[in-house]
Amino acid sequence: MTIEHTAIVGMGALGLLYGQHIQKAAGPGSVCFVMDEPRLERHRRDRYTINGRQENFEMIPYSQAKPADLVIVATKQTGLEEALDQMAPLVGPHTVLLSVMNGISSEEAIARHFGDENLVWCVAIGMDAMRQGTDLRYTQKGRLQIGAVSPRQQPALEALREFFDRIGMPYSAEEDIRRAMWGKFLLNVGINQTCMVFETTYQGALETPEYFRVMSGAMQEVIALAEKEGVHLTQEDYQNYLAILRALKPDGYPSMRQDALARRKSEVDLFAGTVVRLARKYGLAVPCNEFFLRRIREMEAAY
Repeated sequence: MTIEHTAIVGMGALGLLYGQHIQKAAGPGSVCFVMDEPRLERHRRDRYTINGRQENFEMIPYSQAKPADLVIVATKQTGLEEALDQMAPLVGPHTVLLSVMNGISSEEAIARHFGDENLVWCVAIGMDAMRQGTDLRYTQKGRLQIGAVSPRQQPALEALREFFDRIGMPYSAEEDIRRAMWGKFLLNVGINQTCMVFETTYQGALETPEYFRVMSGAMQEVIALAEKEGVHLTQEDYQNYLAILRALKPDGYPSMRQDALARRKSEVDLFAGTVVRLARKYGLAVPCNEFFLRRIREMEAAY
């Protein structure tokens, strides 16, 4: 199992970020973006720039796709099921599957469609990529945390590690990938929703007492919920993720704030929606996430 050709589903910030890295390291023809025909027709003439430099990417429709060695799923949560329904031509018996999506549920969705034997669990952490139109800008590329949740996934994990080593992709192999995923979930539940609701930046969320109080409360609710789910997150984890936020571009902001500015439906159901749903199962009080869920749905209803 050797990875030479990568297909990416989703041309958002992370899709472009990793597409550029792979193409630069592995050369032309090493990566393509795959999408449905209407989307391809809308974007085939687009010119993409990353940190001010034009990048040319191959784009093909699902109907012309063949099995890739690696498929990176980089869609929004709102488009995941549609993408999974259409990307079957990309997936062969030895295709490694990798999701760089937010949340803690995309791997389960992928496994329902394609099985989990070649699925590597992943968390994208520490990047500050922001896409506006066809322009992507970032100062921190971050890293991918990857891991397996069963022994049968080890061959796929080793193939991905060999590929990442070969192309110089920043990554770390995690012994407990579920804990890493819940840690990123902790971060996203706090910063994404805070920046959207209070219409602020990373710096604003960290330095405005009112915003920070609600953000911190939402994160503490995730820590309590994770414990019920058998994942032990600590206050040290909480502090470490705050340190990650402080290292990001101060006037930047995460994907949910970008969604609000573009008047797009956000991933609130992936964050506060998941917290509230699971909290009900355990009888936990999660007032900060209930506030976020209610307020964001009000914002989206007003678009």
